[in-house]
Order: sequence, then structure tokens, then C-alpha cells
Amino acid sequence: MKPFLPFTRPHIDAESIAAVAEVLRSGQLASGPKVLAFEAALEKYIGGGRQVRVLTSATEGLEIALLVAGIRCGDEVLVPAMSFAASANVIARIGAIPKFVDIELISRNLDMRLLEAALTEKTRAIMPVHFSGLPVDMTALYDFAKRHRLRVVEDAAHAIGSRYQDRMIGSFGDLVVFSFHPNKNMTSIEGGAIASANPAEIALIEQHRFHGIKRNAQGEIDVMFPGSKSNLADVAAQVGLDQLRRLDGFNERRRELAGLYFETLADFPGIVLPARGDTGHSWHMFQLLIDFAARKTTRPAFQQAMAARGIGIGVHYPCIPGLRYYRERGYQAERDYPVAARVGRETVTLPLFPAMSDADVARVCDALRAELGAERLLVGRTA
Repeated sequence: MKPFLPFTRPHIDAESIAAVAEVLRSGQLASGPKVLAFEAALEKYIGGGRQVRVLTSATEGLEIALLVAGIRCGDEVLVPAMSFAASANVIARIGAIPKFVDIELISRNLDMRLLEAALTEKTRAIMPVHFSGLPVDMTALYDFAKRHRLRVVEDAAHAIGSRYQDRMIGSFGDLVVFSFHPNKNMTSIEGGAIASANPAEIALIEQHRFHGIKRNAQGEIDVMFPGSKSNLADVAAQVGLDQLRRLDGFNERRRELAGLYFETLADFPGIVLPARGDTGHSWHMFQLLIDFAARKTTRPAFQQAMAARGIGIGVHYPCIPGLRYYRERGYQAERDYPVAARVGRETVTLPLFPAMSDADVARVCDALRAELGAERLLVGRTA
């Protein structure tokens, strides 16, 4: 029997494990030289003269970025209705108001045509998501933000290594937040980072991630505000360093696997493929839309059937306004965000990670054909 194929799996090799062991032996377990080295390596990788500060998670990074951007209680932040719940939760946690905007069906990114209608006198910022690693239309985004004097916090949790018009995501723009969760294109076990070109805001980020502390020239501390505790440990930073030097290779293999999926599924009936993008897409995930009601089945039943065939299927994500917390506050997903609601009902995430073989893609597609009753499915061709 073939081994179970999960929808994702991080790649941690023996060399990385040995490097972590050296950090453990050093006795430096909290933030130290490896954190500084990781931040410097990220700055070099992203480019654009940006400064980067790492944290324990992208969720913490998004929350801090909003606070640094001046978002306060009662302010509205435009955010896509399709993403992981954290994209909206961080807005609510600081007392601001998530103002959801529907998405495009194929790209799953913000529908830029809907931004103007979503504006109110309370709107202070926009937080786009580069969904699955596909960059949003950055030209349109920043033109809109400039016209309306909005701060931009880019949720680039999926997009480390993605490029827009050959410019690295994070190398330009306002505040940009990355994730290094184990299911992302690179990992630091848990972790995230904020990129900015503003030295004063970088200093604020440093204070926010460590108790609001500021040190004077003599090294004495003062507390400027009640900050959080979200500094990254050196062990995590060492994992991140090893992953970062492999990232371009990881992403290239992801693009190859996505190409195989596109070719193999091109003639598959009754599914909606994602936007293909260009070479700037880092392919964090590969998702299909399947009308389960029309096929007289359910997504959980489909997941169970695929699992029985040794294939892991994810769900990324439910529509945020349809989640209980937001429903109870008056958001109506089906009425106001019909595309995101549809994607939330129909989305499934296929296995995609660098260690997969071409044969693994064929295996997933064969299982899809068997479970969904497709009459014609071409397999085994190269991308």
C-alpha cells in the first residue's frame, strides 16, 4: 500500500536538525544571534532596502502592523472575505471593524472593482491577502490607497518568494507580513515577519513584540506602552535560516507541480481551477472548486473517501463572514459576499509540497477521477 500523501509537509533535513542541535548546545535559546542573522538574511533575500523583524507568528505580525499603522478602536479596515480567519480576527482584536470585500472567483484575491463601494468615512486601512502566493494587483492596490489616504498592511502569509512584475513581495509598499508556519513555503517551526522601509515604525515593531520596552544609550529600559511578548527564539530562527536558503528551490518545484496539475486537470469536467498566474506565483497551495451539491455528496464525505485512497485533502478556507463570530455581528456571507461564500462551500486543497514526485500528482488526479466520476482524465504527461 502506498504511503499517505498529506496536502502539505515541511521539509526538514538532517543538516537542519544538526544545526538546531548546535543552537541547543550553545545555551542561547531565546532571541539572540540567530534571530539577528535570520532578519539580515530575510532583508537580503527580499531586497529593496527593507528592514525585517521576525516574530512568533504572522497573526501577531498583522496585529502589530495594524497598531503601528495607527489603526484604533472604531476604525474600519478593508479585508477580503476569503482568507484564514486571522486576517479579520486581528482587526477585531484591536477594536477596529473588519469591512469585508468580496473576491474574484479565479484568483481568490480581492476584487478591486468593489473597493470604492466599501469605503466609508471610518476607513483607515486596507489589508489585502496574496492568496495562495498569487500577488494582488499591486499597482491598482497602491493607487487606490494613495487616493484615499489609506495605510496598507499586506497579508503576505502565503507569499514568501512571490514576485509582482519581477519585484519581490515585501521589497516595496507599506507594511508587509509573512508567515513561517509549518504548512507555508518555508518554516521556522512557528513564526512570522514584518517588512517595512520606515525606521521609526521598525523601532515601534521592536517595542510591540517585547513588552513595549525601549532602551536608552546606556542600556537601561523603560516601558513606553503595554506591549506583547512575541519575540522569536534562536532555535526557530536557525530553522528559518536553513529553510530560506532552500526557498527558491522549494518554490520552483511548487511551480512545476502546479503545472502538472493544470495540464492533467485541463479536461476534467465540473471543477474550477485557480488562476495560473506567472512565474511570480509561489504556489503555497493548489485548490479546486467542486460543486458538491450538484454531485449529490458533501465535502467531508469527499475528504473521507480521498483519505481512504491515501490522499489528504485540505479546506482553505471557510468564508470568514460565514463564521459564527462574524455571523453573530450581523455579517451575511451569502447575501453580501457571494463569490467568497461559494469558494468557502466548494474549495478543496490538493497535496502540494516540494518532496512530491510527478507520480504523486498523477496519483491524486487518478483518485479524483475515481471519486468524482470523471469520464476523461489525462494523466502521466509532463508540464
